[in-house]
Amino acid sequence: MTKTDKGAAIEQLKERFENNEFFYIADASTLDAERTTELRRMLFAKGISMQVVKNTLARKALEQLPVENNYSAVFDTLKGPTALLFTEVANAPAKVLKEFRGKDGERPILKAAYIASAVYKGDDQLDNLAKLKSREEMLSDLVTLLQSPMQNLLGALNSGGSKVAGLLKTLEERGA
Repeated sequence: MTKTDKGAAIEQLKERFENNEFFYIADASTLDAERTTELRRMLFAKGISMQVVKNTLARKALEQLPVENNYSAVFDTLKGPTALLFTEVANAPAKVLKEFRGKDGERPILKAAYIASAVYKGDDQLDNLAKLKSREEMLSDLVTLLQSPMQNLLGALNSGGSKVAGLLKTLEERGA
């Protein structure tokens, strides 16, 4: 790889890191071609892209980004074979990795996950990451919580209205 090619690869990675607030670092090195293709298909179906990278290029790309993003916390995981998983849904890669591994293996191994400036290190974090709620799930829960008191109020008003109407009808019948 020439110096120009390395510079272009670093710029491409830098752009991907800037455009994705969620990414995972994994090791899928022992998978054969068939299993790797299967993993890529599963990831693609969920809108996740997988890119095998050289650790030094990924590190240089991350070093060029703003310090406040805390990317330095993942530097020590950039060793050995590395695949980057870029996503727009924070928990999607974890769910796909769990599903894929559930079939018959322990690969790919999660090295780290960067979720909106929080870093989760180690394969033992996979379950925690899979349980994270996506932005859409959180908004749905919030709307449900906000609707619940209003639905209770409307239900009480409706049932109270029918009780008052029934009471008036009964009083009217007694008076007649």
